Amino acid sequence: MQQWLRLYFQLPVFLRLLGTVLLFMVFYGVVIHTIEPGTFPTVFDGIWWAFITGATVGYGDYVPLTTAGRIITILLILTGGGLLTFYMATLSSATVQHERDLSRGRVQYKGKHHIVIIGWNERTRQLIDMMEENNSEEYIVLIDRSMKRLYENHSNVHFVQGDATMEETLEKANLKEAKTAIITADPSKAEHSADQSVIHQTVALKGHHPSLFIIAEVLTDKQKINAERAGANTVIRSNDFMSSLIYHELYHTDPVEPFQLLLELLTSRQFHEESVPLVLKDQSMKEAVIHYLEQGSVIVGYRQNKKLYFVIDHLIPLEKVQSLILLIPLRT
Repeated sequence: MQQWLRLYFQLPVFLRLLGTVLLFMVFYGVVIHTIEPGTFPTVFDGIWWAFITGATVGYGDYVPLTTAGRIITILLILTGGGLLTFYMATLSSATVQHERDLSRGRVQYKGKHHIVIIGWNERTRQLIDMMEENNSEEYIVLIDRSMKRLYENHSNVHFVQGDATMEETLEKANLKEAKTAIITADPSKAEHSADQSVIHQTVALKGHHPSLFIIAEVLTDKQKINAERAGANTVIRSNDFMSSLIYHELYHTDPVEPFQLLLELLTSRQFHEESVPLVLKDQSMKEAVIHYLEQGSVIVGYRQNKKLYFVIDHLIPLEKVQSLILLIPLRT
């Protein structure tokens, strides 16, 4: 008996209340059927009457006729009615509290194969918007310690409030079941401090999930090697990228606008590297260009002797090429 009581009190509150309500309704249904079998022919009729009476709906399809039956009804209203009301109030309160905890990042994520993004900023917001615009089915877990709640409504984003270097936060994000993590640099910090924070977070994530694929953003070129040593699989140097864009924007020839052109390109297509197909091994680069154009892709470069080349020589034999760099339609 003591073991059952311990198990009962270990259940969530709303489950305990639901179990108690069901027990009370079944009890009163059996009692009323026993007392007035003529009015309540079956036990189910008695249970139906108990629920309708306890919920104060009062259809009147079953009404006790004897004094004993009416006494049972009074007891049911005094106990079961209040219990049902308390159950509904508790259920509503629990639902509201869960929604509040969800928006404030207090609820653990239990899904698998998701993408973890660390740090809420404009880059993160745009990334999430791009994934939604391209109908990506990826689920995102966002970790941020400075944000108190997730103000924007994204159906595919689960917010976890906390420090990404803490085990408790990583467990709440279910990092061990994630497939990819993206660590963004904090724009509010000095460049060196922001990079150090990214490296620290990379170490924490790799320690928690050694096989996790990590994309890390650093602001300075000097910290790229340290981020790779910490375990980042891909390191993006955002400052270098932006400097190159600004340089091209500064010296571009009208009417081409390099910044806008590249932005539109990257939001509609993506770079892809693949080995030369067997059907093209005996052909030249010219045949490869035509082959991929028919598929809607463009060859923008190739790898030879482990080096990348972006000046396309249409006469080069493909047997000397290790892989091709393609610009293909965006895939999600």
